Amino acid sequence: MRFALSPEQLDFGVSLRKLLEAGRAPAAVRAWASGDNGPGRALIRQLAEAGVLGLAVAERHGGIGAEPIDLVVAFQEIGRAAVPGPLVETAAAIPALLQALPDQSLAARWLPGFAEGASLGTVAFTSSGHSNVALDADTAGVVLLAADDQLATGHRAGSVRSVDPARRLFTVAADETVAEGEQVRAAVAAGFDAGALACAAQLLGAGKALLHASTEYAKQRRQFGKPIGEFQAVKQKLADVLIALDLAEPLLYRAALTTTEPTRGRDVSAAVIACGEAAYRAARAALQVHGAIGYTAEYDLSLWLTKVTALRSAWGTADLHRARIAQALREETDRDRAARGIA
Repeated sequence: MRFALSPEQLDFGVSLRKLLEAGRAPAAVRAWASGDNGPGRALIRQLAEAGVLGLAVAERHGGIGAEPIDLVVAFQEIGRAAVPGPLVETAAAIPALLQALPDQSLAARWLPGFAEGASLGTVAFTSSGHSNVALDADTAGVVLLAADDQLATGHRAGSVRSVDPARRLFTVAADETVAEGEQVRAAVAAGFDAGALACAAQLLGAGKALLHASTEYAKQRRQFGKPIGEFQAVKQKLADVLIALDLAEPLLYRAALTTTEPTRGRDVSAAVIACGEAAYRAARAALQVHGAIGYTAEYDLSLWLTKVTALRSAWGTADLHRARIAQALREETDRDRAARGIA
């Protein structure tokens, strides 16, 4: 299986990076955290114009109908820029959930607005040990509550504090049930996997941003008459981060290329764990390389440090994803034994 990106995908990532750099993302993140959504929504509209919000939306619903790997490319750049807002929910989780339902009326109702950036959506998954907490439920035009076999619209009930000030979390109370039954269960699983995959891509992008910031700082900061980047201990620490990010990337691409069960959930969980651990290693190294300035809220590094900390458990803890991997491997072993007639 080929894990390398095509030239077109690489060019797409570069174009998004330039777009987000020109959009002054750090200022938008700080404004979003303070309750001013204007700069952040302007960035999101630019992403919509670039086609990002319609990548996972089928053409019949006003989107592009691209492959999951294209969404992964986009969310790496979103993570690299630390863009605020419920983008995972709007561009990945909710489109995958709604388009997996037998009845496409909900998809036809909401997804065209998502694809063009006219509205945002958020969703709280309450199955598999998750709580009824949704991101930015105060600004999203569509708020959903997804249980095992039931999907309902909802409204924000109370606020929940996040380590990342730009991630405004709210508990969600159900309003109207819009779909239920066994087929909803599969759709909810598809939506969760799509969201977790996009989150993993965000983590990898954020990790790369932290590595870049640390490397540039190590070139400039001087100690004992020379740049600290010339010290072997600093070189080794940054090299370890690079290795971790490079090893996580193929797992992310593998998960994007796995579109069917029973291996989809396993591969997504593997990507979440690998990207989360690599990004966390990058965050720890960035703090150590930058020293005391890295702890200050005024320094832009803090935006990525808090983002990585929050995203590591935003779509399931490492224990949850390890349990999913273990369960998938047990089921795979049982199927193999049954196929060979072994009791």
